[in-house]
Amino acid sequence: MRNYTIITLLILGLLAHTLNAQDKKLAQTGMKFLSVSTDARTSGFSEAVTAVDLASASAIFYNPATLASIKEFTSFSVGNVSWIADINYIHSAIAFAPFDGDYGVFGISFLSVDYGEFMGTVVANNEKGYLDVGTFSPKSYSFGIGYAKALSTKFSVGGNIKYVKQNLGSSVVDVDQNGNFVNEDNSLGAIAFDFGILYRTGFKSLNFGMSVRNFSAELKYKKETFQLPLMFKIGLSIDAMDLFNVDKNTHSLVVAVDASHPRDYSEQIYLGAEYTFINMFSVRAGFVSPADEHNFSAGFGVKRNISGMNLGLDYAFQPYGVFNNVHRFTLSFSF
Repeated sequence: MRNYTIITLLILGLLAHTLNAQDKKLAQTGMKFLSVSTDARTSGFSEAVTAVDLASASAIFYNPATLASIKEFTSFSVGNVSWIADINYIHSAIAFAPFDGDYGVFGISFLSVDYGEFMGTVVANNEKGYLDVGTFSPKSYSFGIGYAKALSTKFSVGGNIKYVKQNLGSSVVDVDQNGNFVNEDNSLGAIAFDFGILYRTGFKSLNFGMSVRNFSAELKYKKETFQLPLMFKIGLSIDAMDLFNVDKNTHSLVVAVDASHPRDYSEQIYLGAEYTFINMFSVRAGFVSPADEHNFSAGFGVKRNISGMNLGLDYAFQPYGVFNNVHRFTLSFSF
């Protein structure tokens, strides 16, 4: 156990040092769709979940080590994000914990982004100054396979390998001898990795978590190089009802704080809370600082056990300043 802990901390410490040693390139990373929070429950308290036992397949998108807290054989989640500028996200994740998780928990994730339809044009010597060359529809994808293992009752580790791709459609780059447009495909794919740990301190339900997301080699698109939006996060969480003589099956109040060190913008603090009544109804709220357009978020959720199956529906609301309000819905079940 000690050896596992030391090795894991050394690996994550090395990754964090690598990130910290790099010069920040403000707003110069690519495939930014990987930075958007998708799960409604998590987004309801501002993504402050690095140290939270989510016990859900959607944990693979945040700290894969927390997948190890899943006890059911199968956990599944699917949802939608109505993002700014009419951008639409669809996400899903499924996790399996065979033999009660004795051999770890395996997860699969999928994310798809639809940016809508755009008109393509080229410069032309006419009254308009351009010619229409048809429409194009940019899209992005991510497909991942993850694994988490509880090495002891206190310590869990997890990782996720994913293939990410962004397709910006085709563009006109030339005109052939017959006057036909010559098109060029604008797409790029890459392999990225996520890592995480979760440590239960033994004091009440106080947890400590750490994660590194979107770790990959530098990419080159056409002539320019760029990097994925690498993110290093640490966090603490606790059920505040542990500090009082309260039945946690009736009242639960998870409070959490995360600190992030992203590659391409300033450090942020995430604060979040989730109150749950009789293990059925939940309300959430969170705050991020500093942030220009999206400091506050809130949400609620309902879950029921029906014929041995746990069903859940979550919603999150996030005002986004000068942009549209962001709405997230996630449906989950486990058995």
